[in-house]
Amino acid sequence: MLEVINFAEKFGRFSSLWEPKVVAEMNDYQFKLVKVKGEFVRHQHDDTDEVFIVLEGTLHIDFEHERKSLSAGEMIVVPKGVNHRPSAENECHILLVEPSGVVNTGDAGGDLTAPNDAWI
Repeated sequence: MLEVINFAEKFGRFSSLWEPKVVAEMNDYQFKLVKVKGEFVRHQHDDTDEVFIVLEGTLHIDFEHERKSLSAGEMIVVPKGVNHRPSAENECHILLVEPSGVVNTGDAGGDLTAPNDAWI
């Protein structure tokens, strides 16, 4: 329970892309680390906002009429119901904060849907 979580150590324990790994919980929220590269599926989450915190690299998020680019040390909150598509030209490390049970592909489903509650 009072565990110090080292992000670098946790990232070193997996190599898969677009598969969030839970590292902690707070109330009904999970903190998930994920490595991304290439394009993800365009999707939205109808029931929750989504927080992307970039720890390493550069993340792009395409919205309907604009693109936001985030570098290490930056974050963005995507409001619920907003369609978006994350991407990264090079491997990027992200911390997601979202309610337990959120499906990574939102309403889109498909091959990039990752298992929920995958702890590392």
